[in-house]
Amino acid sequence: MVKNARNTPRRPQRREESLSRDGIIEASIALLDSRGESGLTFRTLSERLATGAGAIYWHVENKSDLLTAACDAIIARTMASCVVGVTPEATIRALALGMFDAIDAHPWVGSALTHAAGQLPMVRIVECLGQQVRALGVPDEEQWAAVSALLHYILGVAGQNAANTQFARTRDLDRSNFLDAMATAWSQLDPNEYPFARSVAGQLRAHDDRVDFLAGIDLILRGIGSPRYR
Repeated sequence: MVKNARNTPRRPQRREESLSRDGIIEASIALLDSRGESGLTFRTLSERLATGAGAIYWHVENKSDLLTAACDAIIARTMASCVVGVTPEATIRALALGMFDAIDAHPWVGSALTHAAGQLPMVRIVECLGQQVRALGVPDEEQWAAVSALLHYILGVAGQNAANTQFARTRDLDRSNFLDAMATAWSQLDPNEYPFARSVAGQLRAHDDRVDFLAGIDLILRGIGSPRYR
């Protein structure tokens, strides 16, 4: 006799895949992207993975370890996707733009890198930049200064751009309208006190953040190519 399906007891649904560190990291990235760093807790992560916090602690020590691992995953992917240029300068530009876009897509990465100073995510970036700076023929004693300038520019500008984007989203600001209002305000500044700000006010309305960012990289590369480093 066939039992009524409604009266048949259900068996607990089994996970098709066992919990892994990689799976935890991917779920963490999704939470960080949607809720920010404050939204990543072991409770919310446990709910998303349908498991207990104890199972997660088996793979990661704490939130700091988890944040660093998530950051490293993004950095590793970014560097792997960057097209190596035919010259060191081209490779540096590709890496810089890749980092700019990665931090724009994952705003929490900038903060995570700051907290992970000296750890693998930062080391990956430093090593890639260092190899290219060395390939440019910069003397050994000047290489760290050149790498440091590039590193701080990339992380600083990319981080600020991501912060501006988040600011606009939380306040439902339209970029074009915001820049137009800023340009109008700058154009009305006192010409004696703020001659430069007034002169570039019109450029604010249509400037491209990525283009400006790469222009800054080119300025640094031009400096690295100056006689000081030869």
